[in-house]
Amino acid sequence: MKMILMLQDPKRKMNVDDFAEMFGVSRRTIFRDFNALSELQVPVTHDHYSGYGIMPGYKVPPLMFTTRELATIMVGLNFVKSQVDKQLVEDARGVELKIKNVLPEKLKVFMTSLENRTIVDPFLHFGGEKREGGNWYQISSGISQTKRIEFSYRGESDEKEEIRKIDPYLLVFYQDHWNVIGYSHERDAIRNFMLDRMKNIQIMEENFSPDKNLNIEALIFNSGEAGHLIEVLVDSSADRAFRANLPTKIFKEERVSTKKIKVSFFFNNPSYMNSWLLQFGDKVKILSPDSLIGMRKELLNKMISEL
Repeated sequence: MKMILMLQDPKRKMNVDDFAEMFGVSRRTIFRDFNALSELQVPVTHDHYSGYGIMPGYKVPPLMFTTRELATIMVGLNFVKSQVDKQLVEDARGVELKIKNVLPEKLKVFMTSLENRTIVDPFLHFGGEKREGGNWYQISSGISQTKRIEFSYRGESDEKEEIRKIDPYLLVFYQDHWNVIGYSHERDAIRNFMLDRMKNIQIMEENFSPDKNLNIEALIFNSGEAGHLIEVLVDSSADRAFRANLPTKIFKEERVSTKKIKVSFFFNNPSYMNSWLLQFGDKVKILSPDSLIGMRKELLNKMISEL
């Protein structure tokens, strides 16, 4: 099946040695595979100069999945179905239904058996009500076509909506929401935009030329302002959860004792970081900056006074 898919790529012609190296087998095995394809009436073509291919117009039989591949698809679909974005959930269910309707009976039974027994992120899956977000498909279309998009955006600090125009680079999932990262024409800088704060998304006729040297990791961790330097002391018992969910990149760490690790990172929204760190209780102590320590004391005092 993999050979058929590779043979169908008109831009990539391969010879016997290429196939043998890719699959880690002998040339003799590849020739036997070609004989098997011929017996299946797959119209393999060969050109002495360009290599092997498949006659134009040949269609691969649909959905020849193995159970392992199907299980992988189910994990992916169940991740999307766990999202808080209502449209993403509906789209995933539509894909699942289409796949199920054309599968052989044996694979259909296998898929159904996994449907409600593979849960990705149960807190999102069974959590709050699904909500309308920005049109993720329209944004992804803008990214694929390298076209600018325009939309109304409501900032975090107020309810006022403003028009934004960006060159969209990435769609990124952060714990419980989706963001688009792109170049903001209003701010003349890279910015994050939360999809559930975006409305009236329009793909413009203007194309943009993405920088070929764009670093995806740098875009994710350094989009927006450079951020404030934050230092915290993390208890070893919370270290794994802290690292797995920290919404930025650690740039320095130092073990100060057998149970304590000093961690340094940059973050551009100290108010959000203050709330985020609360989940670790006394397992994470803020060392600096003083402004963040002040925020922590103010927030804790407010929580106590409201009891």
